Amino acid sequence: MLLGLSTCLLWLSTSGLWTIQAEDPDGDMSIRIPHRDLAPSNVDFAFSLYKHLVVSAPGRDVFISPVSISTALAMLSLGTRGHTQIRLLQGLGFNLTEMSEARIHQGFQHLHHVLVESETTSDILMGNTLFFDHSLELLESFSADTERYYELEALATDFQDQAIASRQINEYLKNKTQGKIADLFLEPDSPAMLILVNYIFFKGAWAQPFNPESTREEDFYVNETTVVKVPMMSQSSTMNYLNDPVLSCQLVQLDYTSNGTVFFILPEKGKIDIVIDALSRSTLGRWEMSLTRSSHVDLHVPKLFLSSTYDLGDILRDRGIADFSGISQEGRLKVVHKAALHLDEKGEESAAPTGIPPNVGSKPLTIRFNRPFIILVFDHFTWSSLFLVKVVNPTEGPAPRSHPAV
Repeated sequence: MLLGLSTCLLWLSTSGLWTIQAEDPDGDMSIRIPHRDLAPSNVDFAFSLYKHLVVSAPGRDVFISPVSISTALAMLSLGTRGHTQIRLLQGLGFNLTEMSEARIHQGFQHLHHVLVESETTSDILMGNTLFFDHSLELLESFSADTERYYELEALATDFQDQAIASRQINEYLKNKTQGKIADLFLEPDSPAMLILVNYIFFKGAWAQPFNPESTREEDFYVNETTVVKVPMMSQSSTMNYLNDPVLSCQLVQLDYTSNGTVFFILPEKGKIDIVIDALSRSTLGRWEMSLTRSSHVDLHVPKLFLSSTYDLGDILRDRGIADFSGISQEGRLKVVHKAALHLDEKGEESAAPTGIPPNVGSKPLTIRFNRPFIILVFDHFTWSSLFLVKVVNPTEGPAPRSHPAV
C-alpha cells in the first residue's frame, strides 16, 4: 500500500506488540507515519474498554467505536491541565516519555483525515461537536487547538430550555450524518452546560456482496429459553476461516472494497465472554497467522443495523478526570458517544453478488451465526478498531446507559 513515496509495512512481532515501520525507496527507515504511531495504544485501549463494558452489562449487547472514543478523549485532554491531562492521556495508553503530547494530537489529526477524507474509505461519518450554553465563554487556546487538530465544531445553545437544546442537538446530528443518526437521548434535567457529542456512522460495501434474494427469516437462539426471528444473510464463497481450538470459537474474515475488514467470531455455546476476555493484539496476531483460505464456506449471518448511545462522563469522573477548566471557567461537561453500523447484503453499486458453485463430492463448511457472537471491524490501513460488538439479541441492541471506568 503506497503513501506518498513510502511503502508502509505493518506486522505483529513475536511478542505480540505492533511494530510499525516506513521505508522509502532509498531505504531510509526514519520516516514516521503519524497515525500508525497511535495504533498499539488505541487497540489496547479498545479491548480494555470493550471488556469492561461487557462485564458491566452481562447478557446484553455491547456496541462501541473505540477509535471514535479515543479521538474524543484525546481531544478533551486539551481542555485539562497538569496531572489531570497526564492521567487522561496515560489512561488512553500513551507513554508521554516516549510520545509527546503534540505528536499524539498530530497522529489523531492525520488518523481522522485518513479515515474520513480519504477516497479509499467506506461510507464513514465521524466527528465531534461541542454544544455550550450561550452564557459561557470557551477559552481561546482550547478553541484554537481543537479546531486545528480535531476540526471541532463548537455551537452555542440555550441549556436553560432543555427541550429547545435537545431539538437543536438532534437536528444537528441528523444533518451531519445524513439522517443516519438521530434522536440522541438527553435527560431533560441534565445539569450540564457543556455537551460533547462524539458520533460515528459506518456502512461499507462488501468485496463479496451477499445476494438479497438469499436472505431468509431464521431463528436466533439468544439463550436456553429465548428465540427470536432475524433476517439471515447467506453466501457460499471462498473466504478466510479459522476453527480456533484454543478459544473454542470459529471465525471468518470478510473484506470491504475499501480498507475495512470484519471478523465474525462464533464462540461455542456459553463461551462468548471467555473469548472476549482473551481478545488482545496477540490474539489477533495469532488469528491472522492461522487463518486459511477455505474454498467453500456457507456463511449465514444476521442482517443488522446497530446503534448505541453511551454517556462517557462516568468513565472520566471515576478515573478522577473531572476538571475541564481548560475548556471554560464554568460549566459541567457531559460526553455522549453515539455510534451506528449498517451490515446488509450490499457491495458496490456495480458489483453483483458472488459465490462459487459447490464442488461435486465435497461437503461445504457451514457456519451459522444463530447464537450470540462477536463482530470486530477494523480499518486495516491504520489498523484502527472502528467497532467492537457483542451481539446477544439482534432484535434489541444496546440500551443507552453509562458505565464504570476502565
